[in-house]
Amino acid sequence: MPESFSRRIVLLTEGNTEPITGKTAVSVLRYRPEEVVALLDSHEAGKTAASVLNVGGDTPIVATLAEAPSADTLMIGIAPSGGKIPAAWRTIILESIGRGMNVVSGLHDFLSNDPDFVAAAQQHGVELVDVRKNNERDVNNRLGLREECLRIHTVGQDCCVGKMVVALEITRALQQRGRDAKFIATGQTGILIEGDGCPIDCVVSDFISGSTEKMILANQHHEILLVEGQGSLAHPRYSGVTLGLLHGCVPHGMIMCYEVGRTAVHGMEHIPLQPLDRLVRVYEEMASLMGPSRVIGVGMNSRRLGPDEAEAEREKVGNLLGLPVCDVFRDGPDALAEAVLQMAPAAVS
Repeated sequence: MPESFSRRIVLLTEGNTEPITGKTAVSVLRYRPEEVVALLDSHEAGKTAASVLNVGGDTPIVATLAEAPSADTLMIGIAPSGGKIPAAWRTIILESIGRGMNVVSGLHDFLSNDPDFVAAAQQHGVELVDVRKNNERDVNNRLGLREECLRIHTVGQDCCVGKMVVALEITRALQQRGRDAKFIATGQTGILIEGDGCPIDCVVSDFISGSTEKMILANQHHEILLVEGQGSLAHPRYSGVTLGLLHGCVPHGMIMCYEVGRTAVHGMEHIPLQPLDRLVRVYEEMASLMGPSRVIGVGMNSRRLGPDEAEAEREKVGNLLGLPVCDVFRDGPDALAEAVLQMAPAAVS
């Protein structure tokens, strides 16, 4: 992805303005709100982002591109399983190109591989940005890692549980405390927010750990790295990506992330989730093949609970695992930031 691109964005979420499939839009609204002029969803037109997504304030939801005349970029705001561009969206994308708008996508369907999009972009002089497109060909060498740089990795009970936001919120909390912390983006939304990173789930399997290691080596002049997690070791579809990322970043510590109330693997409801305590042991065992590592805290996604229920869950899981637990939005990230800081001396000894 280029270092900079136009910053008057319409987020395309047509028919998917909700927290899971629309998580790219939600996160861009949360972390880059000044860049977003509107969401495009004819089903929710006339409402505001906050009224539908609880984030984004008064950012309007519009039915047509004509209602957002100051925009110069269309950004695909969804992250569906499989990463396909919905067929019905082709007309919208072509219209945006015809209006002179750049198009930014983090999906596995590359805009730049579509002859119609490419021809239209050339005709109107606009840019097609495929965030996931890469030429990563580095293998892991396990050379040059600085132990003075503390590496913390968010891992998950499942996919889509909040690994990115936990890493981002801890990074911000550490920076506010005056620490030199850097967020390492490994997925499309994190890259769109941070402006750099590598789309790990679109790297050839032999090079997943190598491309991760390359990001670590490039950023280990920072004091603390917060490496965004992907998928889950217990998810049949994404476990290979998760393991390659885990072994590539060689974390000193991990933050386990989960969503309260979820009982089955996301997108595979016939498969029950593995218990948190078992997964803590599994992650620690798999990580330890590359170096000493342990889970130091839990990021709880309690979006479906009321305050009293969330507090009871927090206490229950804390007692079960003997670790600090918090919802980074409801409780703030300080408990997890403190767990990271408590580990810092161990990383440099």
